[in-house]
Amino acid sequence: MNLIVRILITAVLVMIIAHFMPGVALKGTHGISSENFVTAIIVAVVLGLLNLFVKPLLVLLTLPVTVITFGLFLLVINALIIMLCANLVDGFAVSSFWTALLFSLILSILQSVVFSLTGGDK
Repeated sequence: MNLIVRILITAVLVMIIAHFMPGVALKGTHGISSENFVTAIIVAVVLGLLNLFVKPLLVLLTLPVTVITFGLFLLVINALIIMLCANLVDGFAVSSFWTALLFSLILSILQSVVFSLTGGDK
């Protein structure tokens, strides 16, 4: 049940960020609709799967760079995960690497705030 709530929260946050952030689009339409919500749920699931399977491999392969940059290279990995998700999910688009980087930062911060307010990891 906790996983479903986390996916729904992430989907809502993806919709909100895509609505206000230029360079990020859901289904090419503006505004909030049920079609966008379905796409946002798919984005949330794909992001979760990519973070579960692909991100650990990328972190392991880039460990020396991550150590040299004191962990800041993890931001690049997050942006690459967002861009990979945009390539995999039809109806989700990110215009550039920098947009993906900003999107991942905003999404991570908002997820931390929302999950701490709702007691997500208790």
